[in-house]
Amino acid sequence: MAKLRPLYDKIVVKRQEEQEQRTASGIIIPDTAKEKPQIGEVIAVGEGKLLNNGQIVSPKVKVGDKVIFNKYAGTEVELDGEKYLIMSEDEVLAIIE
Repeated sequence: MAKLRPLYDKIVVKRQEEQEQRTASGIIIPDTAKEKPQIGEVIAVGEGKLLNNGQIVSPKVKVGDKVIFNKYAGTEVELDGEKYLIMSEDEVLAIIE
């Protein structure tokens, strides 16, 4: 498996998998009709945000954190058959504890 190493304030997130959804009458809702989940697990974290004065601010999230992020956050990439999101730490709304 290839490793993703994000730069600066970027993080790599794997979306939480959705369970198959059915309506009350038993109709299965296809993936194309569902919204993608906005919850995921942080897989990798960059070294921090680079400020104009050259200092680096450490990230608040860490590998293994479950996070909630913006609906249209990040860039989706596929590597070795797995889908990941690469986003700025700023796009994370909350850490689930």
